[in-house]
Amino acid sequence: MAEKRVIVIGAGIGGLTAALSLAASGIDVTVLERAAQVGGKMRSLPVDGVPVEAGPTVFTMRWVFDEAFAEAGTTLDAELRLRPASLLARHAWSGRERLDLFADIAASADAIGAFAGARDAEGYRRFCTRAAEVYRTLEGPFIRSDRPSPVDLAQRVGLSGLGSLWRIQPFATLWSALGEYFRDARLRQLFGRYATYCGASPFEAPATLMLVAHVEQAGVWTVEGGLSHLARVVAGLAERRGARFRLGAEVTRIVTERGRVAGVELADGERIAADAVIANADVAALGNGLLGPDAEPAGDSVPARARSLSAVTFCLRARATGFGLAHHSVFFSADYRAEFSAILRDRRLPTDPTVYVCAQDRDDERGHAPAGPERLLLLVNAPADGAERPLSPQEIAACETTLLRKLSECGLILEPAGPATITRPQDFAMLFPGTGGALYGRASHGWTATFKRPGARTRVPGLYLAGGSVHPGPGVPMAAQSGRLAAAALRADLASTARSPGAAMSGGTSMR
Repeated sequence: MAEKRVIVIGAGIGGLTAALSLAASGIDVTVLERAAQVGGKMRSLPVDGVPVEAGPTVFTMRWVFDEAFAEAGTTLDAELRLRPASLLARHAWSGRERLDLFADIAASADAIGAFAGARDAEGYRRFCTRAAEVYRTLEGPFIRSDRPSPVDLAQRVGLSGLGSLWRIQPFATLWSALGEYFRDARLRQLFGRYATYCGASPFEAPATLMLVAHVEQAGVWTVEGGLSHLARVVAGLAERRGARFRLGAEVTRIVTERGRVAGVELADGERIAADAVIANADVAALGNGLLGPDAEPAGDSVPARARSLSAVTFCLRARATGFGLAHHSVFFSADYRAEFSAILRDRRLPTDPTVYVCAQDRDDERGHAPAGPERLLLLVNAPADGAERPLSPQEIAACETTLLRKLSECGLILEPAGPATITRPQDFAMLFPGTGGALYGRASHGWTATFKRPGARTRVPGLYLAGGSVHPGPGVPMAAQSGRLAAAALRADLASTARSPGAAMSGGTSMR
């Protein structure tokens, strides 16, 4: 298959892992990226000349990258410096209410017992057991496999697994399921926040998202250089295996001939031929025709109210006092339901937001806290209406005021060393076309949402999909896994077409 030529559109982590997998198997692959750097949402921004991570900050499901790097003939440890985290996150509700969560279940249970009582500590242990069961039930037939329908998923788990599939409560919401384990509303809020990892509301997301708890307990790592560095490492390894990268190359059209993919066209009019294309773009970009009419049937036109959450982020350097920040800290709103109602129903920023803070210079394992200004990423959730209703300067100023007030109520005082670099939903909408600012594709609301995400194969022969808006879902490891699934599907279809004596052109043939 070495003579086959494949184009990957987009150098987000899904496109990068797809390119790495294809290049490692000897396929001629070129990655076209409209931005000036690789990584997509895994990016850093300069603040006073210092890079601050502005995208994902949590590294989990290490096995995805261990396997991807092994397929490329190396190891993750040989290419990257990782440090396991024993402290997952520090949580606060006020100046007196604080709770640390640990990778060790017993340590977390002890902390929860001291915070909320023995009954909720026991509930936490039961919750961890159920979260592990949910993950084990879904890893093989769902995360590692092509997108299933509900019937496909039932068939994959088999008769012996149907009981486990039912016990993961696919029809319950995460919030209602958490009530079975925790009496303390603050704990339901803490674990309900896992829904936001997929850009969803805990009041509408399925209970299966409790698997995030098990994912974190299985290992959270700090990546030296941040996740933007991980993206560059994957790209560098793909190049070493033969992949080519063209940055500043904007694809405006996916071209088909005789009913199948034939290549792409760039903004400057250049046309590049290919036997197959992997689009590492939001499916809404394809569905809205942003990559041309030929590719539109492969996409999904996601209504604004079906989009996942967006965010307002502040990257800054500041002196932090009064609160012992961990590497990851969360400051919760007083009324979680009101917060999500404001964002998803009223389509506005909440007046009392939950604030996530990544203190990027903090080393929890070594107890290191900077003496001077440190690099911080502050994030609050926002509606994904960046294209239709951009937030005004007044709204952003009010957001900053309420954010700082929330932090100060919990004891954290920030003294900025200079102005923050702010990213708004409209900025995310420009960075990632077709999304409206949504960071995770279609919102994971309701039990059917999982099955609405398209798989790697599309209705357009020779066109494949990767990224956080497709199966198996959003987040760095899931998006990376989507790239591996797309590469595997493409290889299988190329091999199948090559064996077919009547094939006029090579390319993917599945219509699913």
